[in-house]
Amino acid sequence: MTADDASPLFEYPPKAAFGKPLPKNKIYAHGKPTRRLRQRFTDEIAQIVWKHKLAPETIGLPARDGIEEIQIFSVTLKASAKDEITEDVLRCIDRAIGSQIVFEIIAGERLRVVAAYKRSSEADTAKWVVGDYFMSAWFPVDVPRAPLPVALDLAALYTQMLRRLMPHPPREGESLKDHAERIAEVHAVERERGKLEAKIAREPQFNRQVELNAQMRALAQQFEQLIQTQQAQDR
Repeated sequence: MTADDASPLFEYPPKAAFGKPLPKNKIYAHGKPTRRLRQRFTDEIAQIVWKHKLAPETIGLPARDGIEEIQIFSVTLKASAKDEITEDVLRCIDRAIGSQIVFEIIAGERLRVVAAYKRSSEADTAKWVVGDYFMSAWFPVDVPRAPLPVALDLAALYTQMLRRLMPHPPREGESLKDHAERIAEVHAVERERGKLEAKIAREPQFNRQVELNAQMRALAQQFEQLIQTQQAQDR
């Protein structure tokens, strides 16, 4: 397997290396997880390492649009986690750290990249809004990495890094915020379709099945509209 322009795994500049373990109690102090969520941390995570810090002083790109740094966190899972990490665990880490984060999740000899679109709250700039998580496929830990995308500032770099994880391409001129929110709508429709499928399977009355199937067709149409590119809509 070779690195290419679509890879979400990057070769970070040596100057950006940070390489410091991040104790879980530091996350707990700022993220304030419940007792149950702390148990998730204990059950799932062997180690968190703050691997790289992408900042003006480390990679020479200026901050823009509220993105002053991008952190790269390596999260090693315990064997008992069975290659899975609870999304609320990642969300707790994201809310505890005051900058954008890209996670590299390591499970044995494999790793995957996970990140959510994260921005400061418009109502309270001291708080963070963390959207849906996007994730790559699994890669061997020694897979060749791609160079960092060419960008003029950290906001543009963050956009390119995150979009390599997103399941549907952006529309022409679509901002990262709008792109992420549209994909969140796609996910919501997919969840609703799953619930409807279960209802249809359980419903014994034919008339009610017809009604539910009509709802399913409407959701399918909504899904197709959401994943279309702008060019497809214009035709």
